[in-house]
Amino acid sequence: MTSMSSDGRAVGRTNIQKAALAVGAVFLLVGVLGFIPGITSNYETLGFAGHESEALLLGIFQVSILHNIVHLLFGAAGIAMARSAAQSRNYLIGGGAIYLVLWIYGLLIGKDTALNFVPVNTADDWLHFVLGVAMVGLGVALSRGTARTGRTSTAAR
Repeated sequence: MTSMSSDGRAVGRTNIQKAALAVGAVFLLVGVLGFIPGITSNYETLGFAGHESEALLLGIFQVSILHNIVHLLFGAAGIAMARSAAQSRNYLIGGGAIYLVLWIYGLLIGKDTALNFVPVNTADDWLHFVLGVAMVGLGVALSRGTARTGRTSTAAR
């Protein structure tokens, strides 16, 4: 999305806004894919919540209806928060922190217990670690220039 500033310059999204938008779009896509038989194997076992769901997104990542809804909501939040650089930074760093906490939670709980209500498996745990580190890294790295100048968007030159 490009618009004009008051002095006639073209103004577009910052890199951090683009990153938040891209991450949000990927989460939305993953949430939708979790409801598609074939992309999600063992689809007939897809339950609302709990470790009993044996549905596997891409044959690897354990999902449930709740898990897919969380992905959809997380994606919608990323797209909504991509409206400003500050909100994009909050989404990436805060969301990354949430995924790092979820990674630790997944490592500590028993996979066959009621605590595994989302549910997650070992592949999910390590994906959460990678997502957390990547999102926090993007949030920190891409907010450096924006924070110094106080910009909410960049001018095309």
